[in-house]
Amino acid sequence: MRSPTIRDVAERAGVSKSLVSLVLRGSPQVSPEKRRAVLAAVEELGYRPNAAARSLSERRSRTVGVLLNDMRNPWFVELLDGLNSRLHEGGMRMLLADGHLNRRLGDDLTRTFMDLRVDGLVAVGTLPPSEALRTAAGLVPTVVAGAREPSLPGVDIVSGDDEHGARLATEHLIALGHRRIAHIAGQGVVGALRRRSFETVMREHGLAGTAIVAQGDLTEEGGYRATVRLLSSGQRPTAVFAFNDIACVGALSAAEELGLRVPRDLSLVGYDNTYLSRLRHLWLTTVDNASHEVGRRAAGRLLDRIAGPARPGEVVLTTPALEVRGTTAPPADGREA
Repeated sequence: MRSPTIRDVAERAGVSKSLVSLVLRGSPQVSPEKRRAVLAAVEELGYRPNAAARSLSERRSRTVGVLLNDMRNPWFVELLDGLNSRLHEGGMRMLLADGHLNRRLGDDLTRTFMDLRVDGLVAVGTLPPSEALRTAAGLVPTVVAGAREPSLPGVDIVSGDDEHGARLATEHLIALGHRRIAHIAGQGVVGALRRRSFETVMREHGLAGTAIVAQGDLTEEGGYRATVRLLSSGQRPTAVFAFNDIACVGALSAAEELGLRVPRDLSLVGYDNTYLSRLRHLWLTTVDNASHEVGRRAAGRLLDRIAGPARPGEVVLTTPALEVRGTTAPPADGREA
């Protein structure tokens, strides 16, 4: 039995094929009566539009290629949810590729997206320099989400305000009475912004001499190793502000292995407010980076750029907020204050 065609729908509804196409595209130029007749015929016949044929006729694929820095990072979950919901509202579908796998295989899936003739690209997270991405950004509308790089001509950047978020975390620990505070720093532009803000706030409060920075690698293992080094030093900190929640989980493991109680002996603050921070046995104080809103705004910017690609690129920042949970408290016996 053959599948129903657009001609069958038109005959059943008593309209032309072009009017059926208008209804399927959601055009407002169709009367309510005709629209109901077409939709009823579609339902009765079980008609499903041929996406490939429609792409050829419209010269659009109605797909967006999304290249993630690393699919294992839980921060991307809510960002992708916001991104996908807004793209869906705009009649677009999302194709996903893992940049971590790209690097491991020595490939660049950006080229695959271009071969599939996507209508736009979204680079999520800090990606390494890529000539393929730079070339693609010159050919199709492109947006960077959740990062500050790569900075390319005509490309919008949508991210959280990292300097403000780091300020919230650092001022929270200072307000609790901590003076010896360490920061497990991240990499790239985002890592530099959070580190600079941490150091600025400590200096503003006259605490530059007790501010400690340890380099991490954004992973749980990196957070663990950095915290072991910090806590094994002669002047161990009483509080640690980690670059992200994953590193903060590593810091928590290190503290517990060394016999320290969190938050009595050591306060910890993460960043991103991922689902990890909300697990009851972790219950991390963290900075909510508005990831869902970042995703929605990035999708909105991309849809706008698809409609009008000539405008210059802009940087759009969402405002983070501090989520105080169970890993921060004043230093034991108020010694720091």
